[in-house]
Amino acid sequence: MFEHLIAEGAAADVTGWDFSWLDGRATEQRPPWGYVRLLSSRLSRVDAALDVQTGGGEVFGEALGSAAARPRVLAATEAWPPNAAAAARLLDGVRVAVAPETELPFPDATFDLVSSRHPATIAWREIARVLRPGGSYLAQHVGPASAFELIEFFTGPQPDARRRRRPEDEAAAARAAGLDVVDLRVARTRIELFDVAAVVYLLRKVIWWVPDFTVERYRDKLAELHVRMEAGGSFIAHSSRHLIEARRPDVAVSGG
Repeated sequence: MFEHLIAEGAAADVTGWDFSWLDGRATEQRPPWGYVRLLSSRLSRVDAALDVQTGGGEVFGEALGSAAARPRVLAATEAWPPNAAAAARLLDGVRVAVAPETELPFPDATFDLVSSRHPATIAWREIARVLRPGGSYLAQHVGPASAFELIEFFTGPQPDARRRRRPEDEAAAARAAGLDVVDLRVARTRIELFDVAAVVYLLRKVIWWVPDFTVERYRDKLAELHVRMEAGGSFIAHSSRHLIEARRPDVAVSGG
């Protein structure tokens, strides 16, 4: 059974940002604010919108699909070319640019709304630069020590990493870029993994959790986890999320 599960997880397609392969293998509670619903509502009321680090475009596409009206100008960025190609296929009418996470290849003051769900890095000065005066950045970020029960099972304790991505630090960085933080909410939610195939899939897909992960390198730890899950029924971890909205004032903001 262990070898079969390992093979399943290793063979699964991890392109894009769709986690439906995990249906029946894992569950994750969602934060209470409903990010897709909030984004959909905002998209209905702006002229130009940009989604940053869009992955395969799944979340942005869902929000656009339920919006009462679509912005006249729509764009997205993604650093990994296979994901960008998937997003271009999915997001009809959206210009998808392949760009580094720290760069937004658009002129100053182009967008009323910049959005992102779970960006790996946040280029605050670039976000401030491309926002129009009065425009907003609305995003759901991964918070500190997210899924660390699973990560540290493989890597051992990471006390320094546990302190990264604190919402108050990100809010301070947004203010330093000249933005006004108008909303900041936090949530910690439950993740439940039911088999080791789900673990292999996640560590192949979310590559920054255990950066040197391969099945062969971590086979002994995977076997240990499989025994633990068989005995206990599942493995429990917790995700950390925060919703942040930062607005560009109606004055000039330096791209610095």
